[in-house]
Amino acid sequence: MNTPELGLPTPVPAEGLPARVRIHEVGARDGLQNEKATVPTAVKAEFIRRLAGTGLTTIEATSFVHPKWVPQLADAEDLYPQISDLPVSLPVLVPNERGLDRALALGARRVAVFASATESFARANLNRTVAESLAMFEPVVTRAKGEGVDVRGYLSMCFGDPWEGPVPVPQVVRVCKALLDMGCDELSLGDTIGVATPGQVTALLAALTEAGVPVSALGVHFHDTYGQALANTLAALQQGVTTVDASAGGLGGCPFAKSATGNLATEDLVWMLRGLGIDTGVDLGRLVATSVWMAAHLGRPSPSRTVRALSHQES
Repeated sequence: MNTPELGLPTPVPAEGLPARVRIHEVGARDGLQNEKATVPTAVKAEFIRRLAGTGLTTIEATSFVHPKWVPQLADAEDLYPQISDLPVSLPVLVPNERGLDRALALGARRVAVFASATESFARANLNRTVAESLAMFEPVVTRAKGEGVDVRGYLSMCFGDPWEGPVPVPQVVRVCKALLDMGCDELSLGDTIGVATPGQVTALLAALTEAGVPVSALGVHFHDTYGQALANTLAALQQGVTTVDASAGGLGGCPFAKSATGNLATEDLVWMLRGLGIDTGVDLGRLVATSVWMAAHLGRPSPSRTVRALSHQES
């Protein structure tokens, strides 16, 4: 396997960009939840352990959602104890108070709720209106904060919706503020179907700043459906964002939005950030090896361009 030991990519820092970016790795949860074949719990645990060995500091582990809705994550209770000793942050998704109970019982210290900026996706994903879903999350967030647990708020469909089309910026800002007001520590702005372009990203972040939302509380989560994920990430970095969601090997999509394809590949992100002189703390060679290992278990090559270039994977 090739490794970027020859000094490539050449680091050329650009003005106005952060010195360091924290990668919120979602491969083990968002990446695997859409797989058709069941991934054994032992493989998931080893995947997370290998990811932790790359220098990633935040690895989203699983979701305490009802198995009926996401069968791939039905083993959350079995998985979490196998990885809880790792010296990294292991956030988990909790859809409701029952999910929070399950997560807290296993010692989880970081949880996330999953909201929608649009009514159509709220119905498809949660079978509730936006207002009803926020009302469901409020006691979850309140209880979690009372337990000293850090809470992330995912907000999907921030840039476009497969049923409603373009999503008005004020609509996104309103739901963002509602999540922060109920106590979320961080928000992840999701381009769930991958339709955003850099101008939209800049406009939304500017509107959020104008509305009093601190950029330090924001992360971005881009899908690469139209090949725009890296360009959108760069636009976000230029606005001061320092937390970027990515998935090792480009795994994942969204089971409730059929037009959603893979997440931004962590390797592709690290390659770009390294070229911009931005520190991530991630060993790219180890990360590529981890994604090649997982691709072998899944029986197909990684869609990540960087993984393919550095490992000579063939399609």
